[in-house]
Amino acid sequence: MFSQLNKPLIMGILNVTPDSFSDGGKYSGLNDALKQVEHMLTEGVDIIDIGGESTRPGSDSVTPEEQIHRVIPVITAIRQQLKSAISISIDTTSSIVAKAALGAGVNIINDVSAGQNDPAILALAAQTGVPIILMHSQGTPKTMQDSPYYQNVVQEVIEALEQRVDAALKAGVKKAKIAIDPGIGFGKRKQDNLDLLAHLDTLVALGFPVLLGTSRKRFMGTICAVTEPSELVTATAVTTALGVMAGVQLFRVHDVKENRQAADVAWAIRQSR
Repeated sequence: MFSQLNKPLIMGILNVTPDSFSDGGKYSGLNDALKQVEHMLTEGVDIIDIGGESTRPGSDSVTPEEQIHRVIPVITAIRQQLKSAISISIDTTSSIVAKAALGAGVNIINDVSAGQNDPAILALAAQTGVPIILMHSQGTPKTMQDSPYYQNVVQEVIEALEQRVDAALKAGVKKAKIAIDPGIGFGKRKQDNLDLLAHLDTLVALGFPVLLGTSRKRFMGTICAVTEPSELVTATAVTTALGVMAGVQLFRVHDVKENRQAADVAWAIRQSR
């Protein structure tokens, strides 16, 4: 999938959790989750990203068993009730959860720990041949925003991602099946996030599809002087447009319609260069 990207893809967030920072509890019921998937499909989503564990700053970990309990009914319903061929990614750091999700119909692994929490997830990706997204983070969700520090955030994130890519390749994952994510907001200060966004082209130059996940994140609220994540839809769409112009190919968002429009317009402009 990642090796054949020819236009930006929109990944719609579906958190079936009680405590995610922006939409916790909204889609924990099966009917509500399915309605949201149908809504995203009408707005032009390319991938549904389903997670059963919040990774907001300060969040506690969730057992693989509980994650499976949350996500598998939704994945199964999408495949059986909606009968949609939409690509589905599982947002987890657990190989146990990822394996169960793949069995239920998922076809992408999205690991915010890039295989560090559970190295077996890299072997699973290699064995099954599914694409895997490797994200940079400093620390765990519980502690990552306590006191993050970098001397050169762009270079340090690049070096860390290169190490995780190397680990994936050594585990047998094919290069064409790997995408990378700088982990905006994951163990980053406001200026770190801005520096990474200003140098997305440097990340793209590594030769892997880049996923950008800025959706409704707090650092933009400090710039725009708003505290409600839901008020940061326009701010998110701005970063999507800038990302497209820098060569980013995947965008993980809460608000599909607005970011689909931003990506499509920016892509048309980029194509006219």
